[in-house]
Amino acid sequence: MLGTLLQAAALAKFGGAIGAGIVALAAGFGIGKLAQSTMEASARQPEIAGGLRTTAIIIGALIEGVCLFGVIVCLLAVLQS
Repeated sequence: MLGTLLQAAALAKFGGAIGAGIVALAAGFGIGKLAQSTMEASARQPEIAGGLRTTAIIIGALIEGVCLFGVIVCLLAVLQS
């Protein structure tokens, strides 16, 4: 019984660490895609670059917020085991 609990705790720590890495990679991909799309739109219509920049900053902050939430959940899984 104790061995099973220790295995489950080790698996939870491993899963939390892998999950935090996946969340960070996904946030990096999302920010990169956001920047790519913003730059392409700015190149097509330079007169709206200011509005696009503001929108991109807001969306980037939302992506980072979701990333932070995901990392916190993963760290809680690691620390509670």
